[in-house]
Amino acid sequence: MKLRTCGAGRVVLFALLPCLFALLLLPSTVKAQGKFVVTAMTEKRIRQLPAGPLYWEIENFPTLARAQAAAGETSLAAEIWGKVWLFTLGTKGGPARGGTRIAEIGPVPRITAPEYLLRINTGQGPPGARTSVHMHPGVETFYVLTGQLGQKTPHGVNHVEAGQSMAGHGPGMAMQVFNSGPGDLNTLVMFVVDATKPFSSPAKFE
Repeated sequence: MKLRTCGAGRVVLFALLPCLFALLLLPSTVKAQGKFVVTAMTEKRIRQLPAGPLYWEIENFPTLARAQAAAGETSLAAEIWGKVWLFTLGTKGGPARGGTRIAEIGPVPRITAPEYLLRINTGQGPPGARTSVHMHPGVETFYVLTGQLGQKTPHGVNHVEAGQSMAGHGPGMAMQVFNSGPGDLNTLVMFVVDATKPFSSPAKFE
């Protein structure tokens, strides 16, 4: 009887092995299939863009009140991931606004519209996370805080490391954004788009 019980136990154990392996692999599988999360932080509408080549200037401030006080017509202030940020769309080497300069990104392709929307988003995701293929009626600019960002367009694939930026493409460009690195991705995303059109639309790679 003992031998029969032992044999039956072995049969049950072998039958359960695939399930045990699946459980062991589950965390990494879920992480690899995690979502690319995009969150809108702040936005404003403006009637006119600054003259000349456009650049996004990014600064840190000690408080949100000080960032808001320093903000100009084409500036956006927000508290993101424990820091206070001021994003200003203007010309290269624009006047200092009193914060700690983090980056100046550009030139940003110009667009023409009856009204413009400036928006700041965050993008986050584990390795392998990606957006759907989409397009915007304007320009999407990135500054990567942690991880590695990938962007696929009909022109190919670009990668941006932490501390680096990507000025973006012109309106109507099909794109897919994804985490192309081994660690979690955290990126700031700055938009200047046509405010009279849908902010984002599905697209296809031709």
